[in-house]
Amino acid sequence: VLDLIAKKPTRSAYSRLMNPNYASITPQAIAVWAEELGHSVHYATFTGPEDLRRMFPRDLSVLFISAFTPAAYLAYSISMEARARGVVTVLGGPHARAYADDAVKYFDYVAGFVDRELIRSIITERSRGAGAGVRVSAPRQPLNLPGVRERWKFIGHNLAKARLLRAIPVIGSLGCPYRCSFCVDAEVDYQTLPYDQLRDDLVFLRTKIGRPVVGFHDPNFGVRFGDYAGIIEEAARPGTFRIVAESSLSLLGESRLKEMRRLGFGGLTLGVESWFDYNDKAKQSRRVGVSKMESVAAHVDLITRYIPYVQANFVWGLDQDAGPEPFELTKRFIDRAPAAFPSHSLFTAFGDSAALGRRLALEGRVLDIPFHFQDTSSVHNVALKNYSAVQFYGLMADLVRYSFSPRANRRRFQRSAHGLFSPARWMTLVRSTNADWRVNYYKKLGYLFATDDEFHALAAGEAKASPAFFREPVKRELGPYYQHLPGELRAYLERGAPRRPLSVAALARSA
Repeated sequence: VLDLIAKKPTRSAYSRLMNPNYASITPQAIAVWAEELGHSVHYATFTGPEDLRRMFPRDLSVLFISAFTPAAYLAYSISMEARARGVVTVLGGPHARAYADDAVKYFDYVAGFVDRELIRSIITERSRGAGAGVRVSAPRQPLNLPGVRERWKFIGHNLAKARLLRAIPVIGSLGCPYRCSFCVDAEVDYQTLPYDQLRDDLVFLRTKIGRPVVGFHDPNFGVRFGDYAGIIEEAARPGTFRIVAESSLSLLGESRLKEMRRLGFGGLTLGVESWFDYNDKAKQSRRVGVSKMESVAAHVDLITRYIPYVQANFVWGLDQDAGPEPFELTKRFIDRAPAAFPSHSLFTAFGDSAALGRRLALEGRVLDIPFHFQDTSSVHNVALKNYSAVQFYGLMADLVRYSFSPRANRRRFQRSAHGLFSPARWMTLVRSTNADWRVNYYKKLGYLFATDDEFHALAAGEAKASPAFFREPVKRELGPYYQHLPGELRAYLERGAPRRPLSVAALARSA
């Protein structure tokens, strides 16, 4: 079972320090289920520095790979090399759900939802062929997952790699009650996982680590906050755990924030998304523009008084935004909630994974960007409705510069309501001081869209293939794994040879 956390071999300091903490829970669950079914299991995570060629046992019969879309080419290369040796390969994770029609050409199985029964049937059947594989899926998300106690030896594999932060992945719920059209979790019904399992996870952790960092992988923590707060308190005295989670402003009233501080919550990620839509998660009713910004800024500023690390997420390139106003409102938000860390993502349509992406593909607005750069920060992949690409990246560069200017960084550090030596306070400072490369990168993109013919064609929706600027680095970054990519992919990356539509929606449009 291979969890691809990095998209390429790298020995960067960040990959060594942080990537082991991004390990997914489902690959660990698959490893547990396979062992329960009587099989010998080798579990590994690729965080960047490892030599992939030494990570697999020689007698491998079935290879499960979990990958996000930026790691798709690496996953394809590993699968093609393994299939040539007679290994049955299975792809799961976000890329499998987003681009199943593409991935099935390079794997024996491409899995959507998985549960223990689906894993049993794949291992038992072990069907393979020289051509395309098959798409498989459980009827729904699993009703339960192996807990920390069962996954401990696999968790330990990643703890041994972690150099700084050592977060333990736990999960209490799946799906989300909100229906944001750009989000993959919006189409998954919200469900809690067994409370007894979560309680056992936390009790078990107390016996292993003195004051563990617990990372909740719930898509939206706090929907059943009272239940989970009770479980946390039953498991240990308040403050035993340092907890980080992703939540929504609508779930975070002041009384709840006081309780979260008492229980030991040290970090929250919050979705603001846009000043002109997606109000349910922010509990903003019909407020938009200045009114929404002022309300959200006051709320986030309140949260930072109780929670040491708060990240506010923004999505750029949505149809709801027009002109410089959304960017200027975000600058005012940064001034009004100075302790929060702003995170700026470029809207990316990941194949068939969300309703909005499917609609935009049917409209012919999804641009050809190699998987390697579909990471929400390298470039948008949807034709912009209300901006030219030149204007858009000029505004992005200006916003990032403002977000992480010396003044903003100083205020972010000084306005923290937590101790001078709080790890979250210093982590925020470190993250805030390396944004110059992103500013320069967006300025470069603006220049290329203004002057380069390939970028002109991309922005106009007339490009036969992605610009060489995005295709050519893939060969260099994959290194020795590039040679195992199938010929059609190498032709696309090296010469811009056209590929067939990559999603169900695109196939429908072409038909």
